[in-house]
Formats: sequence, C-alpha cells, structure tokens
Amino acid sequence: MARMPSAERRRQLVEAAIRAMARDGVARTTTRSICAEAGVSLSVFHYCFDSKQALLEAAIETITCNYVARVKSAVEPGATLHETVRGALQTYWDHVTAHPGEHMLTYDLTQYALREPGFEHLARAQYDQYVVSAAALIEQVRGERGLEPRVPVEVLARYLAAAIDGLTLQYLVLGDGAAAAENLDLTVDQLVSLFEG
Repeated sequence: MARMPSAERRRQLVEAAIRAMARDGVARTTTRSICAEAGVSLSVFHYCFDSKQALLEAAIETITCNYVARVKSAVEPGATLHETVRGALQTYWDHVTAHPGEHMLTYDLTQYALREPGFEHLARAQYDQYVVSAAALIEQVRGERGLEPRVPVEVLARYLAAAIDGLTLQYLVLGDGAAAAENLDLTVDQLVSLFEG
C-alpha cells in the first residue's frame, strides 16, 4: 500500500464511508466494511480516526460542506432577487434529484445518531450545520444584492434549513418532481418576501 499523508487517508476513508453508508445504510456499515471500500487495513482506520463516531462526524461535515460549496458557487446576481435565490436553490435541488441516495443517507445518519447511545450530539451538530450553511447562503445573497432581510439572519436561516429539509424528505418519499418544483418555487417566493417586504 502506497504511503499517503494522514489528511489524504482521512479523506479517502470519509469518501468510502459515504459510499458504503449510502449503499448499505448506516447501521449495517462497519469500520471493516469502510476499510474494505477504501482498500485499506483496519489499522489505517484506527490511525486516522479515534472511533466510528469521529468518522460519522467527518462524513456529516463533508456532505454538508459539499452542499454548501455547490450552492454558494451558484449564487450569482440575477436580474432580480427572485432569480438569484432560485438559481442557488436550484443547484441544490439538481443534486437531490441526481443523487437521491446521498440525501437519503443524511436522514439515515440523523436517525442512527438519535437512536445510538452516545451519538445523539451528532444529529444536533448535523442540523446546526444546516442552519450555519443556510446563514452563509443568506449572507452571500445579501451581499450580492445589498439587501437586508426583514427578520434576523439566524431566524431566516432556521426557516430555510427547515423548509429545504422538509422538501427534500418529501421528494425522497413521494418522488413527485412536479410537486417538488412547485414547493421550491413557493419557498423562493417566501424567502424573497422576507428580503423585500
């Protein structure tokens, strides 16, 4: 096995964990199966992570950061605030429809963390990260458009995180793309109204 910096090994293991958990579910994914997916020995896992909990934390952070980076890169000033917000959320939504398994994994991670003793804080950290991510998006839109929302950014961020979470879960359950698009449009309308009054 080629020598690799520990940060690169950690990234390799996190990516393998995300693939394995998306395929097999969180509860059925073991450290051994993650190592097999990554093509490394169990000793490499223990060198890079103190526990499965630490790996799950890294997986949640990686998934969330990837979503945020994708959406933030799509925030471009449109002709209107509506176009700016719609474009950013559409980038997220395109990922939901293209990679539903990865999004199902986020709900599986939440349920696993809530049910597994000692892991409960991971679910809270996951949802806290969603709000932080929504706030970053709102701040970026605010900066691009030079507008102040009518409610505090933290309140608006909690609303946006909850709305997108609900829309995503509903789509994963029902698979109704037309209804999801209508609901996404309604969410955009509400966000714009909270900016423009």
